[in-house]
Amino acid sequence: MTATQTGRSHTPLRSASANRDPSTRGRLTRRRTLLFAGLSIGLGAVVVLAAGSGQVGVSPSGVIASIGRALGFDTEPGVDTTLTDAALWTIRFPRIVMALLIGAALAAAGTLMQAIFGNPLAEPSVVGVSSGAALGAALTIVLGWSFLGEWTIAVTAFVTGLATTLVIYLTSRSNGRTEIVTLVLTGIAVNAVAGAGLALLTFLGDTAAREQIVFWQLGSLNGARWQQVGVILPLVVIGLVVAFMLARTLDLFALGERSARHLGVNVELVRIIVIVVVAILVCAAVSFAGIIGFVGLVIPHLMRMIIGPAHLPLLIASVLGGALLLVTADLVARTAVPMADLPIGMLTSLVGGPFFFWLLRRTRRREGGWA
Repeated sequence: MTATQTGRSHTPLRSASANRDPSTRGRLTRRRTLLFAGLSIGLGAVVVLAAGSGQVGVSPSGVIASIGRALGFDTEPGVDTTLTDAALWTIRFPRIVMALLIGAALAAAGTLMQAIFGNPLAEPSVVGVSSGAALGAALTIVLGWSFLGEWTIAVTAFVTGLATTLVIYLTSRSNGRTEIVTLVLTGIAVNAVAGAGLALLTFLGDTAAREQIVFWQLGSLNGARWQQVGVILPLVVIGLVVAFMLARTLDLFALGERSARHLGVNVELVRIIVIVVVAILVCAAVSFAGIIGFVGLVIPHLMRMIIGPAHLPLLIASVLGGALLLVTADLVARTAVPMADLPIGMLTSLVGGPFFFWLLRRTRRREGGWA
């Protein structure tokens, strides 16, 4: 609890100091503006680059022209663009939009988890969403369930992810309250049980099932379609809207539970809402893309290092940063090896693992608390 308590005591002091000092507040505002602008420009550039990269190469102007045609502005009349438009709108744009939504969802979920835990090293997997979803997907693959056709794996993963979070939350409650330490320990135990179940299913499955389970755990956006975007979009939008609505409350929440209660915050209700929102965001992401690690851990922490702990700008930066990271990772996954599609979760882990180790060492050097 030392790191958590230290983190909560440091956060409001920095924020209050920045609000009292006009010069500090001005520098922080400029830093946020530059960060938002840089992330937005970088995201737009990577989206255009990702759309144009692949077996059918499309120039940036061609990508922009195709978007214009879809909006009713044909800048290349008389030119046959059937192949280009088919490649972009059938294969690449759905995949890019999925990457945008999933990256934003995972980064926002990580920001919320770090807020209610008061610790920058917390991540969504603490509440068992990913392990529960993986167990449901593996169960569907091994048993050959197909009661919902091609949607069976995604729906089962979504339901089991939510159910796992519910089990962890209910188990950690005592006397009408949820203790953070109990929640963490319960999450570790349930994750261990889910991991054992996943290993058993992998052992019981045939060769094809094992390969499918392993590939699902590594994460991929291969085969993304507009129908899947239509399912995940409302879930992510609702989750993000609620997260932004909670931003000011989370600033008070960071003062500590006792102080937040004195300021009128219903701490238990906020915690319940955050856990539900995190479960929805992460379940929506992993159900269609598999497990993609470290986005919800690294991005919020990195954004906090740049612009400070205030949750409204932090959520905005994290959403943009998460989307940028996942679109970039998916671009590398599609193009790094010719005629192959690398697991995107593997790439985020290769980047996130060393970065997490650096964050941990940096936090320890600063004697705990928010880095």
